[in-house]
Amino acid sequence: MQHQLDIIGYVKSPYSQKFAAPRQPGLVTAATSQIILNEAYSHPDCVRGLKEFSHIWVLFLFHETLAGGWKPLVRPPRLGGNERKGVFATRSTFRPNAIGMSAVQLTDVTHQDGRNRIEVVGADWVDGTPIIDIKPYLAYADSYPDAISSFAQDKPEAGLTTHFSPGAQQQLARLQQEYPNLATLIAQVLQQDPRPAYKQNNEQDKIYGMSLYDLNIRWQVINSENHVISISKDF
Repeated sequence: MQHQLDIIGYVKSPYSQKFAAPRQPGLVTAATSQIILNEAYSHPDCVRGLKEFSHIWVLFLFHETLAGGWKPLVRPPRLGGNERKGVFATRSTFRPNAIGMSAVQLTDVTHQDGRNRIEVVGADWVDGTPIIDIKPYLAYADSYPDAISSFAQDKPEAGLTTHFSPGAQQQLARLQQEYPNLATLIAQVLQQDPRPAYKQNNEQDKIYGMSLYDLNIRWQVINSENHVISISKDF
């Protein structure tokens, strides 16, 4: 039996590339994203009552890894990228149907320019992610405080401290009006250490780059601390 899934909308988020996006929702609370529903799903009735919930489940497609297919065994970053687990025992983006699911905090529901727009915080989606469904989060049914979560039982420990160079601080000041929470967003993203797991214990003075919004952020890890070197418009 086959069934074709409809794309009901797309994400507008600060993560213009997979590299900077957090590996789980709720880890970067300074990130604000929007789900913009397609025209067929933008009648106000489609979201009537949704604003009465504080959190929602969002089902989406891992569109950037879809072409890569899937394998029965994957290497979870949480285990340092060295130990293999079955794909169905992980949240790997490389899945048979490339479907992801995130619980996020809902902050607003609006209707603008003929489209329903759903604003959330703490999402882990790349800009342009296709959305396939939205459901309200039900605390009595969806929360299991005593659940066992194997190798991911606890939230990741607070990561690396982030420092901004004098030049980066000047760039932050110039961008303050356009991106009021930019410094916090950068610090929270880097705190999760987006580097590949196998490089996290090997600094080598390498300079990394990531994109947030239309900005290019360059940083390096020195003595187990993040040092942001520059922030520039990515044209």
